[in-house]
Amino acid sequence: MIQAQEPDTPALGRAGDNAGDWADAAETRVLDQAIHLAPTLHWNSVLAKAAARAAGLSDADAALLLPKGPADLAALMSRRHDAAALAQLAGLDLATLKIRERIYRGVTARIEAAMTDEAAVRRAAAFLATPSHAPLALSLGWASADALWRWAGDTATDENHYSKRAILGAVLGSTMAVRLSAGQVKADAYLEARIEQVMRFETWKASMASPSGLATAAAGLLGRLRYGARLS
Repeated sequence: MIQAQEPDTPALGRAGDNAGDWADAAETRVLDQAIHLAPTLHWNSVLAKAAARAAGLSDADAALLLPKGPADLAALMSRRHDAAALAQLAGLDLATLKIRERIYRGVTARIEAAMTDEAAVRRAAAFLATPSHAPLALSLGWASADALWRWAGDTATDENHYSKRAILGAVLGSTMAVRLSAGQVKADAYLEARIEQVMRFETWKASMASPSGLATAAAGLLGRLRYGARLS
């Protein structure tokens, strides 16, 4: 992040406790402008430059603040929506919710947070859907899933830590796609079906005696599915 400065001061010319605050405030302004401009400019380098200028930043400052341009903006927006979802979820009493309900509430809150900026999210989703940006899309999905699992009380430190986040990231991403393409009712139905599948998988996985047993059973399951067998 660049350090705080007066208008005519070099970008790295001042250090101090306010540098981080200045950068955070600048990021917020740029993202606000990007969300406003995205429906017209789409999600690209042109948007990043226009948003920075609209936020009062020079081209040099913008390059330091957002070196990856639209990719950095996508990350900022995703983190904003993560934070908004967690703020909405903070008032829930987890002790009264089963894990299935926690997952449903968490994913729903995250999607509703994104829908407050729906037009911009659509543009960013198209940007992230390209092969060159797939690693960023996966990283942001993982971060969102991690935030939701931590809110839900997950404390797993073994392989379950990773599998849970990979699965929830996929559920979140696919449910978001359904919401954008088909609306809330179908997205809710899709999410409920996916959660049911996840719960069945977790129950099946828990029945395995050991990690090696799980690997053997998973290999057998995948083999049966490959050749058209039904999952009993």
